[in-house]
Amino acid sequence: MNTIKKIALFVAASFVAGNVMAQSKDIVSVASGSKDHTTLVAAVKAADLVATLQSKGPFTVFAPTNAAFDKLPAGTVATLLKPENKTKLAGILTYHVVAGKFDAKAVLEAIKKGHGSLTLKTVAGGELKASIVEGKVVLTDAQGGKATVTATDLKASNGVIHVINSVLLP
Repeated sequence: MNTIKKIALFVAASFVAGNVMAQSKDIVSVASGSKDHTTLVAAVKAADLVATLQSKGPFTVFAPTNAAFDKLPAGTVATLLKPENKTKLAGILTYHVVAGKFDAKAVLEAIKKGHGSLTLKTVAGGELKASIVEGKVVLTDAQGGKATVTATDLKASNGVIHVINSVLLP
């Protein structure tokens, strides 16, 4: 086999192995690998939700970025991370999780079938409304707050993550 064919096979094998490895990571591992989700990962740990989000699932997680957490009033994150606020923090975090694996295509199709709106039942027991605004999926929480999906379909072994630009509140 000539050198070019060997290199091509090596690159192809590496690409396949990389994809398999990426999909073998659970939701927590995928989020932990993102420099934009360090606050979310710290919150998941403080709320004792690591084992839950590493379980079989599948889950769809709407993951707020560090900048999203920074939009909350000063001191909110620090207060929520305290052990005495673990239950409240867990409620907020699980409000960002939907049972089942809904990639971007499935969400868009469901919004279209719902005549422009989709209601998602969260693991916390609340509801999120999804709609399309200016070509982007926007989630509306129980308090009327809005978060725009800024990145989609970060695949994990037990679900999918969609990145959002605001924290949703039950």
